[in-house]
Amino acid sequence: MGLNPIEAESMRIIRQRADLSHLGPLARAVVERVVHATADFDFVETMVVDEVAARTGAEAIAAGATVVCDTRMVASGVTGVDCVVAIDSAGIPEATGAGAIQGVDTPPRVEAPAGGGSPAGALVRTRSAEGIRAVAASYARGAVWVVGCAPTALFELVGLCESGEVEPVLVVGTPVGFVGAAESKERLRAAGIPQISNVGEKGGSAVAAAVVNALVRWVSDSAGGAGDAGRIAGRGDGDEARRGAS
Repeated sequence: MGLNPIEAESMRIIRQRADLSHLGPLARAVVERVVHATADFDFVETMVVDEVAARTGAEAIAAGATVVCDTRMVASGVTGVDCVVAIDSAGIPEATGAGAIQGVDTPPRVEAPAGGGSPAGALVRTRSAEGIRAVAASYARGAVWVVGCAPTALFELVGLCESGEVEPVLVVGTPVGFVGAAESKERLRAAGIPQISNVGEKGGSAVAAAVVNALVRWVSDSAGGAGDAGRIAGRGDGDEARRGAS
């Protein structure tokens, strides 16, 4: 899958400004795609990408694994693969206004996320969190889960994973915000789930979609030849793209 001239120039600029040579090839591709989507070089330092987990997720997508996105905003940014949109199965009636697009403008219902967690996750049951729980049983094994909007959705998903109700191939967790976003991603990393995430309050649907698009593009570019993907397949390490993430 070749790059168009503008995209190619953007990648040239990214590689000129950021040294990603310490990363494995797929982790590097993920970070570059996120920086390209956001024009934010902070993600060079804050993305947490395990090379083997990313490879496994990419191969699962290529083999037809379901990609479950928390919201339509995330799914609309993913190209080359159909996505299940969890929020569409939420039992809470859709609210009006901009918040409804992200699934965070919902009637308050105090309840801790599955498996407990940050108080931020217990403030409100969002449509995003309800949607994650609603589709969990249908995609309990072998799916790639992508959360890019509401932190409560990621708290919910991690809780379901910790309880054994969901066993994902990979979780992409990049919710954004000042309430619970950083904490939900910390909990994801602490849970030992195969994951790609970022440290801090930044994130969002564009970041989540960019991660998935990097995995899809990797598979497409590697089809028909070993290339970097073949070299990764022979590696047994779990190198992380994690600079400044301690």
